[in-house]
Amino acid sequence: MQSSISYIALKTIWIKECTRFLRIWVQTLVPPAITMTLYFVIFGSIVGERIGEMGGRPYMEFIVPGLIMMSVITNSYSNVASSFFSAKFQRNIEEMLVAPVSPAVIIGGYVGGGLARALIVAIIVTCVSFLFVENVNIHNLLILVITVILTSTLFSLGGLINAVHAKTFDDISIVPTFVLTPLTYLGGVFFSIQLLPGIWQTIAQANPVLYMVNAFRYGFLGVSDVNVGVALAVIIGFNLVLFITAYTLLKRGAGIRS
Repeated sequence: MQSSISYIALKTIWIKECTRFLRIWVQTLVPPAITMTLYFVIFGSIVGERIGEMGGRPYMEFIVPGLIMMSVITNSYSNVASSFFSAKFQRNIEEMLVAPVSPAVIIGGYVGGGLARALIVAIIVTCVSFLFVENVNIHNLLILVITVILTSTLFSLGGLINAVHAKTFDDISIVPTFVLTPLTYLGGVFFSIQLLPGIWQTIAQANPVLYMVNAFRYGFLGVSDVNVGVALAVIIGFNLVLFITAYTLLKRGAGIRS
């Protein structure tokens, strides 16, 4: 009986989340396509012609996985952060917390919505890349899919945790501005860390986004600046930490119950 209730609750939250971002698709799905097109034009076509190759690949091909991963990160985070905070702001999140379902079910529903949006955006950005890159060959589809799912889950959990602590809508934009953007741009999206001096390579390896981008790049091109097994282990580790944190916060009602 309890499993049936949990399934219905999970399905309901997931459908609600998907319906929310699909209903306003002009605001949620179109902007990433436009933004990534600009990145391809500026960094790929214009700058890329001067750079030539990177990591043994034409520069345009090299940045494709990074730009897809960038869109996955930002959309996973923003979808859950904005949706969960809106539910908290409108006071209807309390109805979920008093319902006979585990916090894990609530987390799963919101993360599932973030994952769905991230996958759709990833497909859109991939299609956009075909306009600029003639051959986009997938080296390892399994690693590609696993990396996208784990990365989207990670930043969906991060968005939920941020929304729990946020007191105003302005608080939602703090993490993307001061955390996600620096980590993403320094995470090997546009360059290989092999170009950096030794000490800076070591510092760059402390950036978790580096492992996500390179694992995804390996799935696409078969090249990576880090060991893929280590990269996946790092991503899984961060997922476990954030899930436990999110579960604990919802269980305690932190930031929600007075």
